Order: sequence, then C-alpha cells, then structure tokens
Amino acid sequence: MSEAHGGSWSGERAERHLRSLELFGMRFGLDRMRRMMTVLGSPERRFASIHVVGTNGKSSTTRMIAAILQRHGLSTGAYLSPHLVSYAERVQVAERDMPMHAFAAAVARAAWAAERVNRTLAEDDHVTQFELLTAAAFWALAERGVDVAAVEAGLGGRYDATSVIESSVAVLTNVGLEHTRWLGPKVSDIAAEKLAVVPAGGTLALGADLHPDALAVARAVAAARDARIVLAPASDGAIDPARGAFQQRNFALARVAAEVYLRSVGIAPDERAVRAAAQATAVPGRVQVLALDPLTILDGAHNPDAAAALVQSLGQLPGAAGLGEGRPLALVMGVLEDKDAAGMLARLLPLCTRAWFTAPPSSRALSPAALQSLARQQGFAEALCEPDPSRALAQAQAWARGERDAAAAVLATGSVYLVGELLAAANDGAQDAGAAAR
Repeated sequence: MSEAHGGSWSGERAERHLRSLELFGMRFGLDRMRRMMTVLGSPERRFASIHVVGTNGKSSTTRMIAAILQRHGLSTGAYLSPHLVSYAERVQVAERDMPMHAFAAAVARAAWAAERVNRTLAEDDHVTQFELLTAAAFWALAERGVDVAAVEAGLGGRYDATSVIESSVAVLTNVGLEHTRWLGPKVSDIAAEKLAVVPAGGTLALGADLHPDALAVARAVAAARDARIVLAPASDGAIDPARGAFQQRNFALARVAAEVYLRSVGIAPDERAVRAAAQATAVPGRVQVLALDPLTILDGAHNPDAAAALVQSLGQLPGAAGLGEGRPLALVMGVLEDKDAAGMLARLLPLCTRAWFTAPPSSRALSPAALQSLARQQGFAEALCEPDPSRALAQAQAWARGERDAAAAVLATGSVYLVGELLAAANDGAQDAGAAAR
C-alpha cells in the first residue's frame, strides 16, 4: 500500500490514532460509514457474513460461530467489540487476532479513507472511532480473503456501523434494558432497533432466554421481511458445563446460526467439527481464572443480567465450589456511569464478604465512592474504595490470603474496561518477571 493510501503505520501509531477519536464520541447514522465503504472499494461485499446483535453474549456467540465455520473448511473471520488490552483483538482470522502489523495497515487505510470522507461532511461532523475501526476490520477481512465473517454489532443494530453488511443470517442473543437513551425505554423498543438488521428472505436465529416482548417483535419483523426464524435450545451438550450455563446457551445459539449458514452454502454440519469448536473456543474476560493463590476470577459482566449469569456460573467453575454458599469472596468492582450499578450490586453482594470499589480506565467511570454508597444502601458495610484497579485487586488478594483456612477467593467484575486493565497489568508483570529470571 502506498503512502498516499495510508502508508505504513506502527501498531503504536494505529492505537494512538484510535484513542484520539474518543474525543468525537458516538454518532448515529450510516451515511459516514457508507461513504467510507465507497472510498475503500466496498470491502464489505467481498465476503459473506453472519450478523450478531443482542444485549449480552454477543462476543462469545460471535467467537463460537467463527470457530464452527472455520472447522468446516471455510476461511473465517470475526469482528468483535470491545477489546480487553489491544484494539487488534477486535479483528480475527482463523480464530487468531490479526497480527499487529496487518491491523495497523488496516487502520492506516481506514484513516486515509476517513480523511477524505471528513472533507465531505459538515464542519461539526466526523467519522467516529467505531466507524473507523469497523471500516478497518472490513477492509482487513476482505484483503485476507475470508469466505465468511461473524460480525458483532456495537450498539443496537439499525444505525450501528456494522449494519452496512448484508448478511443472510442474523442472530439475536437476548434483549435487556440497555442504552435506553438511544434505543428506547422498553424491551420492545430495543428489540426493534436490534432486529432492524434482519435480512429480507434470510434467517433469524434467536437465543433461548429471549424476553417475551422481544420474541413478539422478532416474530413480527420476520413475518414482515419473509425471514425464517430458528430457535436455539437452552443449552448444548457439546460444551463443558464448567464454562457456565450462559456459555452453554451461547454455544447452542452459535451452533444453530452456523449450521443454517453451512447448509445455505451446501456444507453438511459435522458433529465432530462442532464439538472440536466447542472445546477450543476461548472467550477472554469471561469467568477467566487469573490466579490460583488465591483463586482470582475476572469477568466482564456489565449489567444486571450478565451479573446474574455470572453468579449462576461461578459454582460450576473448577475450584470455585462453595462460592455464594459461605465460602469467603472478595469483590473488586468498577462500573461505567451509564450502567445499572445498583442492579448489578443486588446480584453480586449476597455472595460477597468484602468489596473493593475501583474505577475502570475510562472517562465514563462511576466513582468508587458512588459504588460504596450504593452498596451501603443495600446493607453492605464491608466496602472499601481504591481508585487504582491493580491496587484494589492486590488488596483483595492479600485479604483472601489472610483467610486461607476458609479458601477465600476474589472476583473482579463490572466492566470490560476493568478486566482489560487487570489483564494488561498481569501481562506486564509476567513480562517483568520473565526478564528478571533471564
């Protein structure tokens, strides 16, 4: 690629450029994205796709769909959001994060296109960070020659940047009350926004735990667009129960969606391939064990439904027996200000002995003091504030070690941003230890 069309960027420059776009915030509408696709030569038309929308479980389901398709001989990509440590995690080919040099090249190309699009916009309009990321992902997937990509929507569906793709299969994981400022005040309103991606004459795969109001909207939308509905079962025996009931639901939905697509391209689903995908698919930041002494679990649950699913799954995790049933548990929690923190606390605090409230690395972080106040309103007094996530985790782990006789554990949750910060710190620590050992 010539310098005139984006040039050669380092991974550091690509990440720095993406972070700089946070200043422009979020803007609805597909006009900017469509112009970006035109400038880039319509990369979104060069591969087939399965579009995944919903409130919870989108990333897991997207990863699982890609894993199943890859094991059926298709060159498969995935577009995910958000990331934990690096933006490059959002674009995968053959279940691997795109190499940083390739990701940086895609961001450079998208930035080149954005510069040209911005010249055509009003002075107060600008290509957003998510739009540039999505354009970079679609260009990279097209350049890599993938046959099909599993694409996770960002927010909603109707005006989400990912909706410039034309998928034959749409997937709705579930619908909860989220982003009501933009998507509407009721479950039915939010469902309608998400289900705007349903393809005419295509297929809509629905998760098993769908709210009745969302199911009614799904049936109406499918009928209006002559789309077929397929319902996923509540669980799938191919996946290890220890990974949690919510992952069993996600995999059941992923299997249904992937098999619909496979049959549409003349490939018979193979049970061995499906089971291999179930065993191999890892979802970072979801009931992830960070350490064993003490047992330290990270989870990106960021709304009450996800917190409830986490609580349901904790006891099934190897080494976590007894959590929520008398075994001491320290909570490290950081939440963004637009989330239902009180609802999450109501589900998590009954399991916990002590809590450390912290702040995710985001300008939208809710203050630790606000979390502490919410906890006290719910009758939970053993709550401390530590703004630095790494120090909060270290303090919770030290407390848990002091409770060694009772096998205390630590749970860090409330935000993907928090989990990403803790993972990055753990990775840095491991690298420092490795360097010292050498």
